[in-house]
Amino acid sequence: MNGNNSLRRAFVTLIGATALFGAMTTSVSAQEIKERNLRFAFSLAKDHPFGVGAQKFADAVAQKSGGKMKVTLFPNAVLGSDPQNLSAIRGGTLDFTSMATGLVASINKEFTVFDLPFLFNSAQEAYAVADGPVGTRMLNDLAAQGVIGLGIWDLGFRNMTNSKRPITKAEDIQGLKVRVIASPIYLDLFTTLGANPVPMTFGEVYGALESKAIDGQDNPVSVIESSKFAEVQKYLSLTKHVYTGMPFLMSKKTWDSMSEPERAVIRAAAEEAKQEERKVSQARELQAIEGLKKSMQVNEISPAELARLRQKVQPVVDKFSREVGETAVKQVNAELSRLRGAN
Repeated sequence: MNGNNSLRRAFVTLIGATALFGAMTTSVSAQEIKERNLRFAFSLAKDHPFGVGAQKFADAVAQKSGGKMKVTLFPNAVLGSDPQNLSAIRGGTLDFTSMATGLVASINKEFTVFDLPFLFNSAQEAYAVADGPVGTRMLNDLAAQGVIGLGIWDLGFRNMTNSKRPITKAEDIQGLKVRVIASPIYLDLFTTLGANPVPMTFGEVYGALESKAIDGQDNPVSVIESSKFAEVQKYLSLTKHVYTGMPFLMSKKTWDSMSEPERAVIRAAAEEAKQEERKVSQARELQAIEGLKKSMQVNEISPAELARLRQKVQPVVDKFSREVGETAVKQVNAELSRLRGAN
């Protein structure tokens, strides 16, 4: 009997100690999450799918941190252009930003692999590469440049708009003054197609189209819709010439100042936001095309003309494959072969 009492007392003591340890752990974890006001700046509109994803991130961070960590959004390039935001997070004066892979390539040239013309056949292929070993490695490598990569969100396939004529074949692009991302591959791509490429930050594009300083631009349809380009452009041609991913970037200085529980909040919120943003982006793309048909002349490109476009830009693919580096290109092509073989 006494033995049973001793056993019961030991068991009660053990339960009490476990509960105390659990409470202490929770308390320590809560103490390790500080009150933080974080800033997330980006160039796109708040109602764009990217803005919806950004809001999801802010909400998830608040919820997972018990309201201690707050993320304030600054859409529409109000804090500066993409290059300025990139510089700011590297310097630690901004906490989060996101921009096209072509711009991230300015600090890690391997990201140019995502911008190779006609590389991906679908958004699902792009997601698989971005989330797989090659995308993960490239994001991790950004730490050497003062940046933490937290995943690659979806902007979608780029299509061309202009105020001159519908683009149904390669020759229709010749002579058009087209705004491009300030990235060498975009300059070469449009030069090869016979256009006059004009590098320009996103915030300047609408005004330049309105004043006829440029004839056209290229962007995914959700951007074309949310930026109201239909007000200043007549033709939309669904060329789908480049897929654009949006690496979600954090200042390494901010990251290094955080405890492990705080980092866990950021990681989990970033993953949730990425999945939500991709879902919204896919749905909005279909809606945007239907909506834009009411105010723009929209045309598809025939498979034969797409094949001609691919052939015409092959020298650009070859050139930038060499510049990106054999490792990244081989890894991406191997991953795509595996995915296509599985389908």
